[in-house]
Amino acid sequence: MKLVTFEYDEGLRPGVLSTREGREVIIDLQREDATLPGSVRGLLEGGSAALAKAAKAADSANEALDAAAVTLAAPIPNPGKILCIGLNYADHAAESGQPLPDYPIVFSKYSNTVIGSGAAIILPKVTDMVDYEAELGFVIGKRGRHISEAEALDYVAGYLPINDVSARDYQERVSQWTMGKSFDTFAPMGPALVTADEVGDPHNLAIRLWIGDEVLQDSNTSQLIFSVPKLVADISEVMTLEPGDIVSTGTPPGVGAARSPQRFLRAGETCHIEIERLGVLSNPIVAES
Repeated sequence: MKLVTFEYDEGLRPGVLSTREGREVIIDLQREDATLPGSVRGLLEGGSAALAKAAKAADSANEALDAAAVTLAAPIPNPGKILCIGLNYADHAAESGQPLPDYPIVFSKYSNTVIGSGAAIILPKVTDMVDYEAELGFVIGKRGRHISEAEALDYVAGYLPINDVSARDYQERVSQWTMGKSFDTFAPMGPALVTADEVGDPHNLAIRLWIGDEVLQDSNTSQLIFSVPKLVADISEVMTLEPGDIVSTGTPPGVGAARSPQRFLRAGETCHIEIERLGVLSNPIVAES
């Protein structure tokens, strides 16, 4: 199931992205079953019963909205936590001149950074070094602490593409990366949260990023240093993970800062990220007014 959040009557509603007669459509879950939670995060909090009920409503729906006519938000517009992993592809660590980490490098983004597919990444006035980072994200589906690697995938609701947009000059000013990662609009994600049952092994997915005709990142999640279960286990040693929390697993090689000459995002472009089985995340780039 491909869960989405879409704008409706000046509010946000949960839906399912589907294909009917060769076109993409959005099924309004609350129109089909008013007893369902009013958000994707609420569906996750409702556990397997709520998700099964949503799937049944989507399967039996007689009405659907044309996806092209609907504005999508991020699937989880206001996550409780956004945890990001640095240097989690061996070849990206090499291009950055960094040794392979012995333990996951974890930093945070905040809800001000979150936008959906189609929304604009805003280039701040104070920097001209805004970089792209295609990443596989996963979303926690149930509450847990001290989760073992063997059980970790049971806590993952699904997966989605994320762009860990980064202002490199701000990131490198101090040892903590938070400021360079936390400008408004710096965490595009979506278009949908694809439930884990439709994805299978998250460690064998093609991932690529392009702008115009220029493919800038092209890799596979098989290159991850720390697997999804390892990340769940290590993070949950420290904090309780909650439904709707998001973990972004790091980026493959090809980032703009590591290129010669360096290649940063420019106003007027559109950045696309495609991850196998998860769809395409597309965001136009605009200058801050």
